[in-house]
Amino acid sequence: MIDDNKVSKENEVEQCDYICVHEEIIEKVEQQMPSDEMLIDLADFFKVFGDTTRIKILYVLFQSEMCVCDIANLLNMTQSAISHQLRTLKQMQLVKFRREGKTVFYSLSDGHIKTIINQGMEHICE
Repeated sequence: MIDDNKVSKENEVEQCDYICVHEEIIEKVEQQMPSDEMLIDLADFFKVFGDTTRIKILYVLFQSEMCVCDIANLLNMTQSAISHQLRTLKQMQLVKFRREGKTVFYSLSDGHIKTIINQGMEHICE
């Protein structure tokens, strides 16, 4: 049997026992805070990583640049579904493409994307 009081206390956030504002710390942090617009852009950037299909596509592109047909085949998805996700990844500048004749190959935009995913994996594996 689960003790509801124990579960409730485990989910509580610890708080100060009394209110004490540390003006020096607040001032220092305010000087370092990015603009609201930048923080909105950052939040949107991380939202892109919230979709399993997009994460799979990024992992595929870690290994090799690939065309939509190959990615769709590898992930057992339709080309339309892959194209839709690639459009989002491209808009967020996570992937780039190059055309070779009638074929379009996708790859990661830069090494930062792999670093972000690897750090996320390290965190969840701890």
